[in-house]
Amino acid sequence: MKENRDTIFQEEAVILSHEAFEGDQYVMRLKAAECATHAQAGQFVHITVNELQPLRRPISIMRVSASEGWVDLLYKIVGSGTALLAERKAGETLSMLGPIGQPFAPTRKRPLLIGGGVGMPPMIFLAEALKNDKDMKPFVILGSEVPFPFDAKPSQIVVEGLPDGVIACMPLLDDWNIPSRLASLQGYAGCQDGYVTDLARHWLDSLDEETRNEVEIFSCGPHPMLEAVVAVARDYDLPVQVSLEEFMACAVGGCAGCVVEVNTDEGSYMKRVCVDGPVFNGHQIFS
Repeated sequence: MKENRDTIFQEEAVILSHEAFEGDQYVMRLKAAECATHAQAGQFVHITVNELQPLRRPISIMRVSASEGWVDLLYKIVGSGTALLAERKAGETLSMLGPIGQPFAPTRKRPLLIGGGVGMPPMIFLAEALKNDKDMKPFVILGSEVPFPFDAKPSQIVVEGLPDGVIACMPLLDDWNIPSRLASLQGYAGCQDGYVTDLARHWLDSLDEETRNEVEIFSCGPHPMLEAVVAVARDYDLPVQVSLEEFMACAVGGCAGCVVEVNTDEGSYMKRVCVDGPVFNGHQIFS
């Protein structure tokens, strides 16, 4: 095991389980003790897929267990690399670099977590990080246009201000006593028939001004969704942190192949998504 920059670890991670879901989605659990111990919500790993593909793939962390030393990753087949990764079996070993990047940093007591597609994992990780903080009252909205990679069920937690019939949740979040709701354009039972941002606006409109000023938005998902989420934050004058998904080569800041423009009061700067992000102030990305 080798340390890199004192915060990124290289490990030979053993695949403990690899489960397939509809829509070419997979959840992989890897034995990677250093990453599991040090990872924070919003960070990602950079992993090999097999010996035929020299380039690693960046994948967001969904869950970790520091005590048991495992890391959960959710990914979807989108190209040759992830297709090769989907062929890997339990017991095999992958080279992993991680955890990488700047994590989320909640500051207000009502975090609104919005995840879309394979942008759901950082929201689940952040929700788990917040579940034992009695001062925090998170609400999670997840969206997908393919079947969700879990069996949605009616929530046992009441959330005021939502449209009638929007009752479907992620069961794991319900188990953590964290309210969640689902959105899709595919007509899934119990889900908001629309976008995650539609559901966010319903919820925000139901809050009084004092309560709304306690909200801070966190999001990860496709670029158009993030832009829409930041528009919601702007309309309601709320802070927003977004986790960007970019193609990466080195993922440790050396190649500068994943730069994005960040607009600040002092001017515009090019920042590397891998190490300067992936979490950024959303208002500075979508200004």
